[in-house]
Amino acid sequence: MPFKEIQGDLFVDPDPTDALAHCVSQDLRMGKGIAAIFKKKFNGLSELKQQDKKVGEVAHLHRENRYIFYLITKPTAWDKPTKDDFKKSLVELRNSCEKLGVTKLSLPRIGAGLDGLRLDFVHECVSNTFEESNIEVTMYYLPS
Repeated sequence: MPFKEIQGDLFVDPDPTDALAHCVSQDLRMGKGIAAIFKKKFNGLSELKQQDKKVGEVAHLHRENRYIFYLITKPTAWDKPTKDDFKKSLVELRNSCEKLGVTKLSLPRIGAGLDGLRLDFVHECVSNTFEESNIEVTMYYLPS
């Protein structure tokens, strides 16, 4: 399935049944950036903590006909993800989507904001991870 990036609002433009995903730290602080918006919008912090996911794994919530995925890409909020941990969490995201029957996934420019990964690296990783899947991935970005 194709991977595409479009200008738009991740919380408004996707179909309300599209799964959403973003990156967080294992400590689940979610105090800055888009993670803080996810935390406020979807709650579920105790539900996420009970899943006890480690770096390279993916936690999720189920809210109103959609899954919300939390890629654990680094140990603490002030760390930066390694390229390997970012890739591992993407593979785990794909596996989780396939297991749960997700066919449409919407995400922000994961890893490229506060985490500091290069956007071209992120695009390549997302594209390579999902290229042989039945999952349509759309990355959203706001106008600058």
